[in-house]
Amino acid sequence: MNEDKIYVDVNATFTKDGMLLPKSFVWEDGVEYEISKVKDIRRAASLKAGGAGMRYTCVVDGKEVYLFYEDNNMWFMEKSA
Repeated sequence: MNEDKIYVDVNATFTKDGMLLPKSFVWEDGVEYEISKVKDIRRAASLKAGGAGMRYTCVVDGKEVYLFYEDNNMWFMEKSA
């Protein structure tokens, strides 16, 4: 298993238009982080952690992070260096 790929629990909602939007996630240490904004959603691969799916560019605590929703219906993030 790739150590750079961290599977996370995500709280998300569906909009009335059917769009899936993440609201928060729980990191591997159990801390929940609120997503203040989703800046971009596109199909993309994670070059660092491997895997592909819908990539959500999110703002968390003023920083941009990527949150991926794989075709297997699981969410993951890339571990930072």
